[in-house]
Amino acid sequence: MGIFENIRKKAKMEQLVNEYFSMINSYTPRFTTFEGGLYEMELTRAAIHSFATHVSKLKPEVNGAGNETIERILQYRPNHIMDTKKYLYRLATVLSVDNTAFIVPLEDKRGVINGFYPLATNKCKIVKQNGVQYLIYEFDVSNTSAIELDRVGILNQFQYKDELFGESNRCMSPTLELMDMQNQGIIEGIKTGASIRFLAKLAQTLKPKDVEEERNRFIESNLSTKNNGGVMMFDQKYSEVKQIDSKPFIVNPVQMQQIEENVFNYFGTNKAILQNNFTSDEWSAYYEGKIEPFALELGLVHTNMLFSDREIAFGNEVLFTANRLQYMSNTEKLQTVTQLFDRGFLTHNQGLEIFNMQPVEDGDKRYIRKEYTETTYLDSMEGGEGNADDAESGISENDSDGTENGQGSEEN
Repeated sequence: MGIFENIRKKAKMEQLVNEYFSMINSYTPRFTTFEGGLYEMELTRAAIHSFATHVSKLKPEVNGAGNETIERILQYRPNHIMDTKKYLYRLATVLSVDNTAFIVPLEDKRGVINGFYPLATNKCKIVKQNGVQYLIYEFDVSNTSAIELDRVGILNQFQYKDELFGESNRCMSPTLELMDMQNQGIIEGIKTGASIRFLAKLAQTLKPKDVEEERNRFIESNLSTKNNGGVMMFDQKYSEVKQIDSKPFIVNPVQMQQIEENVFNYFGTNKAILQNNFTSDEWSAYYEGKIEPFALELGLVHTNMLFSDREIAFGNEVLFTANRLQYMSNTEKLQTVTQLFDRGFLTHNQGLEIFNMQPVEDGDKRYIRKEYTETTYLDSMEGGEGNADDAESGISENDSDGTENGQGSEEN
């Protein structure tokens, strides 16, 4: 029975692994979001959700003259059912699960782009007709459409075999299996621990039928709800009655930590990010390694969808930015704003934004301290003697000794 039981377990595991993956075409395996899939695992979903949540806070900006309308669309409502936060969250989630995400441009009657819609790969397929590739996609079961592939925005990661699609997440299958078996082991362990089992040794030889009857009688008398006194009684029919102490196998903390590390390494995150318990340095590392590359690709994809090569050459582009300074501690924010504000790096409103405060009127001006000078004027100031060069360098008599730290006007 042991061999056949192992075969059955192996077949069940293979079926479970196969449920993790599905093929969109010969080169594009992906996870499917149903029971047993990548998105159904607690830890992997938490990693994906954390990434998508931080991505959803990116701010779209469109450079170039005459792009105010498209910038407003990107900043508030990319399509009729999604605001910008949902749109970015959806893109990040689909990319993490499928390793490929499509963006379809929405157009008005004149053919001008006035929105964007994200698509998952399980709702898309690529066909070729008369030498032109088309993306056929569906919004729901009864609504299917098609568009030329070169007009579609494509985001992908782990790209290797195919020119359009990212690779599968199949390398995560051993970790997913361990996570699934660990969860099952905990559940079964609780069930086993809640049951009482005994090994009873008969003092005499009985026929099989009598053994069965005696077992049922023993259970009924001692282990059923009728025995509410908690005392077990048995006669000389039994030479020994011993309780079986069942200890289910649970992955030890070291092994469990390794499983978590596998997930963290694959998704480029860590426990501090998942639990929103990170420091400014940890956030900065996560932003540069995970958020910023996504924002860069997202900007390039939208830029190429919206503008021609000529328009791009004239400075038209889409950027997705984030105020990274908001994740500092209040002390770090104060030091940073103080140092950058009086050097002209930040405006008044930008400093207020770091502290999550409302902007003020005329708060977009830049200020700079007046006791600084260009390095080319240092020789003329040796010995503390001022001359005409002082005026050229923007240093007044009151400021040259550094005693008055007033802030200059815009002309300074």
